Amino acid sequence: MNKYDVIVVGAGPAGLLAAGRAAELGGKVLLLEKMRQEGRKLLITGKGRCNITNDAAIGEFITHVYPDGRFLRNAFSQFFSSEIIDLLQQHGVEVTLERGGRYFPASNKSADVLKAILLWLKRSNVEIRCGERVEKLIVEDSTISGVQVNGKIINAGSVILATGGKSYPATGSNGDGYELAKEVGHSIETAIPALVPLETEGDTALSLQGLNLKNVSAQVWVNDKKSGEDFGEMIFTHFGLSGPIILTLSRIAVKALNAKSKVEILIDLKPALDEQKLDNRLQRDLNEHGKKQVGNIFRYWLPATMIPVFIKLLGIDPEKECHQISSKERKKIRYLLKNLRFQVVRHRSFKEAIITAGGVSTKEISPKKMESKLVKGLFFAGEMIDLDAETGGYNLQIAYSTGWLAGNSSMSIV
Repeated sequence: MNKYDVIVVGAGPAGLLAAGRAAELGGKVLLLEKMRQEGRKLLITGKGRCNITNDAAIGEFITHVYPDGRFLRNAFSQFFSSEIIDLLQQHGVEVTLERGGRYFPASNKSADVLKAILLWLKRSNVEIRCGERVEKLIVEDSTISGVQVNGKIINAGSVILATGGKSYPATGSNGDGYELAKEVGHSIETAIPALVPLETEGDTALSLQGLNLKNVSAQVWVNDKKSGEDFGEMIFTHFGLSGPIILTLSRIAVKALNAKSKVEILIDLKPALDEQKLDNRLQRDLNEHGKKQVGNIFRYWLPATMIPVFIKLLGIDPEKECHQISSKERKKIRYLLKNLRFQVVRHRSFKEAIITAGGVSTKEISPKKMESKLVKGLFFAGEMIDLDAETGGYNLQIAYSTGWLAGNSSMSIV
């Protein structure tokens, strides 16, 4: 006889939603978390603010998901952004919509989001045990029957694996869920860091450390071919490049680096101006300030901290007067404003990756139920599935939707 209807392994966003939904349907649910606290990764999302979700419509949303967002169409149709917002509002969290369609708690505190979800679980009578690591899945005749914890078997009609990927291992997601899935026959697509900062060659990024740029365009070039582009915000670090547009492009960069390809990031500091319009502006400014030193005129074109670095890259004498700048030198200035290049030498580790690319193959999971096609009664949710998305609330919504669907489906076979 089963002690529980459903056991959920992992108390991150996906596991919490799975447990809450199964219990809401009347199931006796046990949620197991190996860490001492639930939702540790949720607490650090959005730099502690928690980018709850995005207001993009389903069709648009799935274009931001890799490798194939269409796998999520059914999950999104059952539980999407409006549903998670309603759930949070019912439990005391007001939300606010910001640039890029991103929803945040009005309090700017991720702890409020976690508190609301835990309140929902408490009201639904979910039993939560922290500090409990699942060592093994118990499978008989291709059907799940429970899990092994500390050498003891706990029986259940359904088991939902929601242990996360490998990113931010300090929060508990170190990839052990992949091993549990592999032991019962599942294929694992190689896990690599996604939404991860990039390390660059030379000291240019170091010289610009801490500088935040907005409304710039970045391209990733692989073996001298343009392979991706994004527009928005980025930041220079002591080791290289980070910020939203760099993190988005990092998916392409990481795969290329792993394939030993040449990877470059090209930054267009003036994306609103084409070459001709930019050249016209440079000529006008140089003519209007002909007697000024060229080092002083750069403040019209660049943030102050960039100017000495830029002049060094150009090799132009900063004390030279503007009217002495030749057309060849003006062309160099124009080119660098549109093509600030960085050679990418490596990516940062899983410790700094927001999300994991790779995981349990979607070919072995039913998109209608999130149930394993190999083991009856075994379900998957969240980051451990081979799905990842861009920044902007997309990844958390994947966790909520797959978790909710897995919880919903788990009760249909009990």
